[in-house]
Amino acid sequence: MTVVTRPVEGRGASGAAAPGGAKPFARLRRQPWDLFVALAATAVFALAALWPQLLATQGPLAMDLANTLQPPSPEHWFGTDESGRDLYSRVVYGTAASLGVGIGAAAVSLTFAVLLGALAALGNRPTSAAVGWLLEVAFAFPALLLSLLLIAVLGPSILTLILAVGIGTAPGYARMVRGQILSAKDSPYVEAAVALGHPRGRILRQHVLPNSLRPLVAVFALSIGQSIVWASSLSFLGLGIAPPSPEWGALLDAGRGYITVAGWLTVIPGLVIVVLALTTTTLGRHLQSFLEKGEK
Repeated sequence: MTVVTRPVEGRGASGAAAPGGAKPFARLRRQPWDLFVALAATAVFALAALWPQLLATQGPLAMDLANTLQPPSPEHWFGTDESGRDLYSRVVYGTAASLGVGIGAAAVSLTFAVLLGALAALGNRPTSAAVGWLLEVAFAFPALLLSLLLIAVLGPSILTLILAVGIGTAPGYARMVRGQILSAKDSPYVEAAVALGHPRGRILRQHVLPNSLRPLVAVFALSIGQSIVWASSLSFLGLGIAPPSPEWGALLDAGRGYITVAGWLTVIPGLVIVVLALTTTTLGRHLQSFLEKGEK
């Protein structure tokens, strides 16, 4: 009598695990979990910026002098400050100001970058040389000192902070835009358009600018986190938005005087800034990867 044996599902005849048994786990490992986490964090930050009352437990300026400098607890998740204000609620309400500064500074930075980079790449020889020299000087000049100079001249405010951070970070992006445009000008499809007799303006609109500026979509997402870090650094130095504003840099500035007795006043807002910077960086990296795949 012949005995027919069936291999156990997921295993071969010898009892060893079949290659197919690991496929579900391999598929799980291949999932972009960092992107999913970044999207979830983005949703939370957007909710905090648009509707902070849905997440906050108290008002951002509500004081309770009987509970000053309380450490994190179930009642006050992030602790309280020197006036008894709930730090968690202040962080939530400060999201709008911090995101506004980050997005505004990123927009200002990329606007100047596109204008200066296009002039350096597409202008006539004297214009290109002058703008290129200006970019080299501005890039060599420390961005923090340039931001401090602008704030000293214009005075501390949200608008000044946006302009200072945006202008301070623009030269680096302008050099990138210049390189992208020069690369697109020398590409085969532009040479083909020139050979076909297309007008110069049409070539710029349809070929050079779209292909050279497409990477800026991902750069914009990356620069938001960078701008928030810069703005928070300036506020920490007392040159940004002043307390009692719940803007995250202002929270750092207000908490530095209590760093030895109430470290959470500085550590927690700093961690929130780091999380947002990592979130925008992850989104920008995945967006850049998606755009590069679309070009191939």
